[in-house]
Amino acid sequence: MAKANISSFAMQMLNKVPEVTIFFWVIKILSTTVGETAADFLNVNLNLGLTNTTIVMAILLIAVLVYQFRLKKYVPGVYWLAVVLISIFGTLITDNLTDNFGISLVTTTIIFAVALAIIFAVWYWNEKTLSIHSIITRKRESFYWLTILFTFALGTAAGDLVAERFNLGYLTALLIFGGAIAIVTIAHFVIKAILGAEHRHMSRNAVLAFWISYILTRPLGASIGDYLSSAKGDGGLGLGVVVTSAIFLAAILATVIYLAITKKDQTPSEVVKEEAMQDQII
Repeated sequence: MAKANISSFAMQMLNKVPEVTIFFWVIKILSTTVGETAADFLNVNLNLGLTNTTIVMAILLIAVLVYQFRLKKYVPGVYWLAVVLISIFGTLITDNLTDNFGISLVTTTIIFAVALAIIFAVWYWNEKTLSIHSIITRKRESFYWLTILFTFALGTAAGDLVAERFNLGYLTALLIFGGAIAIVTIAHFVIKAILGAEHRHMSRNAVLAFWISYILTRPLGASIGDYLSSAKGDGGLGLGVVVTSAIFLAAILATVIYLAITKKDQTPSEVVKEEAMQDQII
């Protein structure tokens, strides 16, 4: 295999994404829930419509991503703002294809799943790693954010497919996706225990478990958002999109401020250097 081409400029960059801690998963699920409810709020409650809402969110997302790419290190406020916006935009992509173009949820789920598989394949072919501990080049960061976008689009389509098309309801969908994440987590730790810390495939096991869980948290968050905001007659708790969005945005803000102060989710520099050295060896 060819050696990973890590430029001297890239080596001066710190990892551009947070360390995977409990805080990461908490904010990720909160963000995916907001992506579902905020998209509905802008589209329906503010009467912007799908097209106008999509245009506005696309402009905001591009602006934040441009700023994110100019940074040389992980900044919690900027990173998580980008995640929230890309969550909303990913939801809108699926909603546009379904509502404006009449493409079925089955088709969009398949399309996004295939597209995501292709992105992973191209990313690995070029960089020989899918680890988020080594997002230290513009190229890797581009692959990362493109992957994130399609995980949100896929998660929206899959979540709506299970809850609405299969008519299982939001609570059932929530339990299904939550259970799937629990299974992946348990499998990861079982394999970790069997292989041992020194096993050379250990990192691949962690990377695979991370991305599967990341994909599944999107429909989980969407199901939570739908369950909380939907009317009781539709199988929800009837909180509405305004209250649900406000609660989850406040929780995200509080957690991000905490992380910005404590720096508990920043990847240690030695971990980044170790990943980079492994890439050079592969």
